[in-house]
Amino acid sequence: MKSKRCPSRLIVSLALSLLFAAPPGMAQMMPSKPLNLPNLGDTERQELSPLIERKLGEEIMYDIRSNKDYLDDAPITEYLNSLGSTLVSAHPGARGEASFNYFFFAVRDGQLNAFALPGGFIAVHSALLLAAQTESELASVLGHEIGHVAQRHIARQLGQQKQDALIPLAAMILAVLAAKSNTDAAMGVMMGGQGLAIQRQLNFGRDAEREADRVGFQILGEAGFDTSGMVGFFQRMQAASRSHSDLVPAYLLTHPLTTERIADIQARIREQPYKQRLDSLEFYLVRSRARVLQDESSQGLAESMQYFQGQIEQDSRQQKTAGQYGMAFAMYKKRDWAAAQGWLDKARATIEAPPPKGTFSPGKRDTAPAVFTSLSLDIKLGQESNQEAIAAALAEASAAHLTFPLSRGITHQYAEAMLASGKHEEAARFLREQAQLYREEPELQDLLAKAYSKQGKMALQHMALAESYMLQGGTLAALDQLALARKSSDASFYDQAQIDARERDFKQRRKDAMGDKYKEP
Repeated sequence: MKSKRCPSRLIVSLALSLLFAAPPGMAQMMPSKPLNLPNLGDTERQELSPLIERKLGEEIMYDIRSNKDYLDDAPITEYLNSLGSTLVSAHPGARGEASFNYFFFAVRDGQLNAFALPGGFIAVHSALLLAAQTESELASVLGHEIGHVAQRHIARQLGQQKQDALIPLAAMILAVLAAKSNTDAAMGVMMGGQGLAIQRQLNFGRDAEREADRVGFQILGEAGFDTSGMVGFFQRMQAASRSHSDLVPAYLLTHPLTTERIADIQARIREQPYKQRLDSLEFYLVRSRARVLQDESSQGLAESMQYFQGQIEQDSRQQKTAGQYGMAFAMYKKRDWAAAQGWLDKARATIEAPPPKGTFSPGKRDTAPAVFTSLSLDIKLGQESNQEAIAAALAEASAAHLTFPLSRGITHQYAEAMLASGKHEEAARFLREQAQLYREEPELQDLLAKAYSKQGKMALQHMALAESYMLQGGTLAALDQLALARKSSDASFYDQAQIDARERDFKQRRKDAMGDKYKEP
């Protein structure tokens, strides 16, 4: 059994680390869905343009988002992006010359890892989120990956590749998640590899890792985090590799760690004054969510609940609250609404209670109301046949949207509450306004399509679905929806004109992406 796991782990790790180092032999890992990769133009240049790099990252993200292991969980995503934004904003050069808008996300994976994609997309494995013992440790990982993006390491690598290599190279990234369930396919990638190409890429990788260390360390300090978190995390990973030599943490395979790197970070720490950083309650709460989402099977939920019981018995208010919140989330997944609400009430009471005399209270950082409200709304909205619960959800969501207007998760829940309450026209009006403000959110278009469906507006429903599919990279599916909208009996003259305009736009985008390979659908 062990001999089958290790090669797969190695290949997945190499895929994340080497990104585009795959030789032609790896073309066998091509996904069934064609990749609409951008045209590189001059393939002899040494660096990709920021526009092409971002486009490539977006194309890869389309496929990652459709994978079942993409953690589409609003509280986790919002927390990671809030933490990442704090780091990026603290360091003027973090966005690099390309001025990328970063997007941080999580994937469900038991391997301890994190990786950066072209264009500023940064992923954190759920296992790494759980392994980080402090918020500064997690921030050190994000800072390191930001360093890769800011220094344009990926663009430099890609600029040295030929245009015809991009398809199998991008396929290598997409094979990362698929390889977990297909060991034979992962072995095929390894056997098709060329040792010299991999060695060259590793040599480049070590230089890039040291550079990312330096940038990440600077970002960590400027954002006010404990810089010792970086070396603490590295040392724990190194110790794990010594204790389990046959199961080396994926983070060490994708981020080659040397004694010199640790020593360099330690030297930098000694040159700076010590900063203590209190962990936010959000850090503990999203880890509770990640633990439940890591394995939602009956056994997985039972193991998570056992872990949460241990947390509840600790003296730390944050740990106790996180344990109670985790129990609430686990009960929500089991659809035990009463138990879920009971545990959530306990979590709120624990964190809101005055601290014992003589103890230090970090103050407002311990409230994290948005995360609590999100779960509270989920519990109420889950009770579809309970009109009292739905009415309570609408009232709570309306107030929460005013309190947290920038929370995309709560915004979506507010729309869901309106739909569940039968306020279809009000929901549609609200969603149209939101779609104008946030044009890149397919979730808004999906909810808008649902609102139109409730009203019997079939043409508008298909048009909204077309926008959603297009935002997710499904051009052909989007065109199919426009065709259905055109045939709908309720399509007005104005709707037909809009359908024609969107169809021309979608076809042009597909043509631009595919170049000479484009065929009229």
